[in-house]
Amino acid sequence: MLDELFETTWQELQDGCHKRKHPFKYCTFATLKNASEVKQRTVVFRTIMDNCLWFYTDYRSNKVYEIKEHNQVSVLFYHPKKLHQITVSGTIHLHTEGADVKKKWNGIQQTSKKDYTTANPPGTPISNPDQVEYGDEHYFTIMELHPTKIEYLRLKRPNHIRALFELKDGNWEKQFLVP
Repeated sequence: MLDELFETTWQELQDGCHKRKHPFKYCTFATLKNASEVKQRTVVFRTIMDNCLWFYTDYRSNKVYEIKEHNQVSVLFYHPKKLHQITVSGTIHLHTEGADVKKKWNGIQQTSKKDYTTANPPGTPISNPDQVEYGDEHYFTIMELHPTKIEYLRLKRPNHIRALFELKDGNWEKQFLVP
């Protein structure tokens, strides 16, 4: 049953990044801001490549600075109808150039590209939303999450199901947990 649950988890993640209205499309991305503070934000789940989860960001964003200091992150996915919760933890690798970045950048809709070309970094104070200025240079970055741990929780009766999948020596170890 654990192998089937592991495959179902990966399939649900695949659906999350490829099906437009899937609840996993938007997920909660957590970084360590400093030694005592975790920072969370909602991000768009873009794709899975070679068992790595991809997200996009502006290279000047706070999350990039946090990742540079501590590249361990956690991403939380929740499906309200199925009552599934999946937490993926691992290390992030940042990509700002190369063939993959160029290909993904060229595939972004023109209206969305502006999000990565602001003159000032994300989070810069402004007095009016119409004051955002744009430039010609982009700061598009791929955040590639290499999972090392996946935790699955399904709320159901008569028994909830919780499992841990942990990557050790290139193999996924699987075990049930008390919910």
